[in-house]
This record gives sequence, structure tokens and C-alpha cells, in this order.
Amino acid sequence: MATEVEQEVEALLGAGAVEELDLEAVETALQRRALRVAARLLEVRFNSDLSDESGATRPCRCGHQARYVGRRAKRFQTVLGELTLERAYYHCAQCGQGCCPRDEALRLEGATVSPAVQRMVASVGAAVSFEEGSTLLCELAGVKVDAKQVERIAEGLGAEIAEQERHSREPLSERPSAPTLYLGVDGTGVPMRSTELRDRPGKQPDGSAKTREAKLCTVWSTESRDAEGHPVRDEGSVSYSAAIESAATRDTDPEFSDFTRRVEREANRRCCRDTQRLVVIGDGAPWIWNLAGDLFPQAIQIVDRFHVMEHLSQVAKSVYGETSEETKRWAERRHKELDEGRWKSLLAALLRHALRSKAARDGLQYLRRNRQRMRYPEFHAQGLCTSSGVVEAGCKGVIGTRLKRAGMHWTVHGANAIVALRCCKLSGRFEDFWEQRSRKRKVA
Repeated sequence: MATEVEQEVEALLGAGAVEELDLEAVETALQRRALRVAARLLEVRFNSDLSDESGATRPCRCGHQARYVGRRAKRFQTVLGELTLERAYYHCAQCGQGCCPRDEALRLEGATVSPAVQRMVASVGAAVSFEEGSTLLCELAGVKVDAKQVERIAEGLGAEIAEQERHSREPLSERPSAPTLYLGVDGTGVPMRSTELRDRPGKQPDGSAKTREAKLCTVWSTESRDAEGHPVRDEGSVSYSAAIESAATRDTDPEFSDFTRRVEREANRRCCRDTQRLVVIGDGAPWIWNLAGDLFPQAIQIVDRFHVMEHLSQVAKSVYGETSEETKRWAERRHKELDEGRWKSLLAALLRHALRSKAARDGLQYLRRNRQRMRYPEFHAQGLCTSSGVVEAGCKGVIGTRLKRAGMHWTVHGANAIVALRCCKLSGRFEDFWEQRSRKRKVA
């Protein structure tokens, strides 16, 4: 192989001066030629090996015997280029199914691309649109996989990851990664195909829906501190689990909702119940606290401080107008009262406007309902984080960045598959998934 590549280099460079060469053109052409040489040698090596002919018959998965028919050729896309592999083919007359043992051994069963190409597709399919992924594979690796193939492979891997996640309940480690863990949940709309929205109520003027809500569970730690001593998310501590599924659970339901069980599984994986302190952070939506109460009654519940400040600012705008100086001054005073825990002054300020401002009445109700979750002086004294920025960033980074781009419309199955793939990638779990997948296929 080295000799052939050396000959290709000499043929490509010729006898001219190096300074006269176009390096970009040379390295690109040489890459293609070197890969072709490697592909040809690999193809010859594989096709000269007849060890997959294990006899006239072999056991079929149905329990009967499959008969050897002959060798069958099939083209596969690999990182070296296209290969035509000849494999022993067995057929079972009882179940009517055929198989190629070598496909199983090389993890090519039911596929037209190699495992290495599948891994590449997983990376681009999780990061960009399927069309862009196809282009990137061709431009960066010289691998030709059309957009529909990228879609099928990426969604297929995502569906495998989602299925594995549903059945995985074991902790990822023997102990929590930090003495204090934070668990946050939130949701964001994903644009859907019309067939997925039929008869679903929504926020459109006619009452219809354009999106379905993908709900996200995030776990992280904040043992690090910034220059001012404020808690900062620990690098590598964030994990995600998300899907388009319901969080509603009635008192009469025998089991928790799908999303509640998802949160429970992620909490188990991260040993949340074994940590010294578990903090549940949310934006104040009642369903979040219902979920937290069901799963983690011992947890500290905190309403995201910035959501509360935003509520107070909206009250100021409704009373004094969008751009008034008094709006800014009133909001700043309320924010200070909130941070200092001066509840009597804060509630009194809203109460003065409650008769003529619906926003003030809603704000009063919001504050009273969540008062125990807004003890910010106490939380800050304990060194706790009071922001759900990690969760909101997760909604944007995990879901929005990939699934909410212009012109995208998803099926529930496709969206959940890509979300599962992104969660796995961004949580640093893809390599473990890939290794387990490879082991299972070798055993099978």
C-alpha cells in the first residue's frame, strides 16, 4: 500500500519545483487517490476471504436451518469510498428470510453505509439540517451520503438512543458528582407538520396550533465560583433528557406521566436522591412544582429569580407605560425589595395598583403562590444558584438550535429521535452508547 501511495504521489507532483504547485489542489487530489488505493486493497482483502462460508447450512434465527445459496455482491459507502463486497448468502425456506453472516460480523446488516460513516452521520445529523449534513460529509470527508440517507440514519440512531433511555435506570456513577445538584425543567415549542397538529388547540387567532411542546429536563452542579463569589455552572456537569411528551398526571392515574418518568430516570442516572442537597429550579409554572412534589419532596424549590423580576417589570409597564422613567424606577425598587426579602413592602406596592391593573393582580397571585420559592436572601446565603439560565440555554441549544430553524416542520417521531440524539451528544454519553451498540451487535 505504501508503494502504491508513493507512486501516486510521484505521478501527481511530477518533476517541477515545489513552489510552482497548488498545495490545496495537491493535497485534495492526493487524499482522493490515497483513499482509492486503500479502498481497493481493502476490497480485495475482504473478497478473497471465504471464511464466512460456514458450510452447506447454518442455524436461522427462526430456529430452522438456512441453506447456502452462493456469494452475493453489494455496494457499501465507507470513509474510504464505495466498496463492493461479496458475501456468503444463506436462505431459510421455512421463514423465507435470507442473511449474510459477514454483514452481521462487520455491523453492515440492513445498511448501505459502514459504521464509521454512520458515526459521521450521527454528528452532522445532530448538529445541522439533513441537507447541510450531506454537504458537509462530502466537502470535509469526501463521503457521499444524500440528505434522505442522512435523515434515515440520524433518526434511526436517535430512535435507538431514545429506546435505550426508556429502559435505562441504572446510575451513571456510584455517587453524586457534587454535594449540591440542580434539576430544572422547561418546555419550548417545535414547529410540526399539519398532520401532527390536527384537533390540537393552540395560540393562533383561530385557536389552532403550529407547534408541539418539547419538554426538557436538565441536571447540573455549581460548585465553581466567579470572581465575585457567585455560583457558576461546573464545566461538563450538565446532562439533558427531552422529548415531546405529556407532563400531565391526574390523581386517579395509576402511573406518572411520560415526562415525569423521564425526569425520574434522569434523576436516578445522576444520583439526585443521594446528593446532600437537591434544588429544583423552574419558571413558576404549577406543573413544574407538582412534578417536583411528586418525585422530590425533600428538594429545595426555587423560582428563577429573573422570571420574577420580569414579572415585576411587566407590572411596571402596565401601570406607567413602556418607556416612562417611573416605570424603570418602580421596577428597580421592586427588584431590590425582592432581593432583600422585604415582602411586606413588595406586596403593598403591587396591591396599590391591583384594582386598575390586571398585571398587578396576576403579579400578586404569582408572588403569593410562590413565596416560599422566592426566599432569595436565604438561598444566596447558602451559596445556591437562583437562576434557571442553564435550563433556558438547554431549550435553545438542545432543541431550538436544531429543530426550530426556518422552514422546518417535524413529525413527533422525527423530532423526538433528533432530540434524543442531541441530548446524548451534548450530555457526553454518545461514546458509551456507541460502544454498547457495537458490543450488542457482536454478541448477536
